[in-house]
Amino acid sequence: MQANARHNNSGNSTNLSQLQHRAARYKKVLDLRKRPIRGLWQRNDRYYAQITVEDPNTGLKRVKRIALEGAASDAQAVAKFQDLLAQRRKGALPVLKRTPKFADYAEQYFNYYKQVKDAKRESTLYTERISVNHWIELLGHVRLDRITRALVNGFIAKRQAAGVSGRTVNLDVICFRNVMKRAIDDGWITSLPTENLRPLKWTPRKRELFSSEQINQVCEAAVKESKNGPEFVDYIRLLAFSGARMAEALRLKWSDVDWKQKQLTIGADGLSKNRKARVVDFTRELEMHLKEMFSRRAPDSEWIFPSPQRGDKDRAAKTFRETMLLARKAAKLPRFGFHDCRHFFISMCVMSGIDYMTIARWAGHQDGGVLIGKVYGHLSNEHAQRQAQRVNFGPAVVETAETA
Repeated sequence: MQANARHNNSGNSTNLSQLQHRAARYKKVLDLRKRPIRGLWQRNDRYYAQITVEDPNTGLKRVKRIALEGAASDAQAVAKFQDLLAQRRKGALPVLKRTPKFADYAEQYFNYYKQVKDAKRESTLYTERISVNHWIELLGHVRLDRITRALVNGFIAKRQAAGVSGRTVNLDVICFRNVMKRAIDDGWITSLPTENLRPLKWTPRKRELFSSEQINQVCEAAVKESKNGPEFVDYIRLLAFSGARMAEALRLKWSDVDWKQKQLTIGADGLSKNRKARVVDFTRELEMHLKEMFSRRAPDSEWIFPSPQRGDKDRAAKTFRETMLLARKAAKLPRFGFHDCRHFFISMCVMSGIDYMTIARWAGHQDGGVLIGKVYGHLSNEHAQRQAQRVNFGPAVVETAETA
C-alpha cells in the first residue's frame, strides 16, 4: 500500500512538473537598463533565441525558437545568441529541424542507393548493411545530431569486448561514416562524429600457402562429393591459373578469351573490384585449361561457367560455395577457400621470378606492385634462399668425350 502510494505520489509529482513546464510562458530577457533584448527569450530556466531561418530545400523562411544550450546567465545567453546570428550570416547554421533517428536514416540511405543505378554494387550494400545493423543495435534510437564521439567509442569498445578483430571494427567505422557523410549531404548534420578518429591497429593473419597437391586433393574430393564437382574443378583451376577473384571468374564469357593474342580479359563488364578491366597473359597451364574447357563448353551459353539451372534464359552460375564446403571437409583442408587460389597464383608468380609490376597488372592492383612487394616479398627471399642451397662449391666431375 505504502509502495503504491509512493509510486502514485511520484507519478503525480512528475505529471505536475510537466504541466507546470507546459504552462510556463516565454518572457523577454531584459538588458541592464531593463529594456527587452530583441530575439532573446526565457522560459523556466532555459534561454531561447528567436530568429528567422530559410529552408535550404524549399527557400521558405520561418521564425523559430532555438534553445541556447549551456547558457546559464543573461550574459551567456546574449553571447550564444550573437554566435548564432553570425552563423546565419555565414550560412553555417546548424540543422534547426528535428533530425531522424539513426535507424530510420540508415534505411533511407540504403533505399537511396537501391534506386540510384550503378552508384554502389549490391555486394557492397549487402556488406554495409551487415555492418550498419551492428550500429543500429547500439545507436538506432539516437538522433543523428546527438551521436557523439563518446557513443562511437562505446561502440568500438563493445565490439572489441565481443572479440571482433580490429580490421572488422575499422570496416564497421567506415560503413558508419558512409551513412553519416550522406547525412551531411542531406543537411541533417554539419560534421562527422568520427572526425580525426584513428583506425585500430591490427595484425593480419598470415595466409597459408596451399600447394598444388592440396588443391588437387580438394578437386578430387569435389568430384566425389558433389554433382557440381566437375564444374567446381574447372572453376578452382581457373582461379589458380589466372588469379581471378571469385565473382570476376563467375562473370567471364568465352568472348573474353583472345585465342590469337593468348590473353584472358577479366572485368570486361566493368564490375571488377576497381571497375577496370585487366588482361592476363596465358601461361602454359592457363591456356591448356581454357582449351580443354572450351572443347566441352555448353553450346547454348556464352558464359564460361553457365548456371546449371539456367533453363531457357542464359545465366552465369552464382556460386560454388556448397561444393567448396563439402570438398574441403572431405579433403581435410577446412581452411582452404576460393581466395587461396588467387594467393596461390600470385605466390607462384613471385617465386618464378616475375617482376612485381607485371604480377600487379595481372592481379588487378593499381599500385604498380607495391602491395605485392609488401605481402609476398618474403616468398621471393625464401625461394632465393632455397635456390642458394643448391649451389655447389666443391670439386665438380666433368665428363668429356673420348677422342679417337
